Amino acid sequence: MEPLKYCCRVLQQAGNIERLGRFLWSLPQCDKLQLNESVLKAKAVVAFHRGNFKELYRLLEHHQYAPHNHAKLQALWLKAHYVEAEKLRGRPLGAVGKYRVRRKFPLPRTIWDGEETSYCFKEKSRSVLRDWYTHNPYPSPREKRELAEATGLTTTQVRPATRGEHPFLPE
Repeated sequence: MEPLKYCCRVLQQAGNIERLGRFLWSLPQCDKLQLNESVLKAKAVVAFHRGNFKELYRLLEHHQYAPHNHAKLQALWLKAHYVEAEKLRGRPLGAVGKYRVRRKFPLPRTIWDGEETSYCFKEKSRSVLRDWYTHNPYPSPREKRELAEATGLTTTQVRPATRGEHPFLPE
């Protein structure tokens, strides 16, 4: 399976999508190969680049993917919906248009951990930050590093606002 994953990854990174499509088409019709996550991900990339969004959505909605693949697959899902909406409207989408598309077509659970984000932070991280800053609004550099490790954020992301309302504290 490793050579298969390697071939799919190299062809994708080289941007050789047509060759990747031919490679995938040449694979034997064996469930072990056809349901391999690397093959499914590569098929999704090929479907996107060919404009076959129906196939892309089917692949993304009906197969579970590992979390390390979520970001790329989420980008394909959203971009495909944006392209369809732009064709329908006959013009590029602005920020509000993209927001509406995201609300209308939420990410499938197969490529999303289900945790909502707010201001680019996962709700779990926001909750930890809110609790921390409620008790200590001005942590030391060491405490900021500990907080960053606990939330999976950087120290820059966890530092409090110096003026005005703090983004993590309740209003």
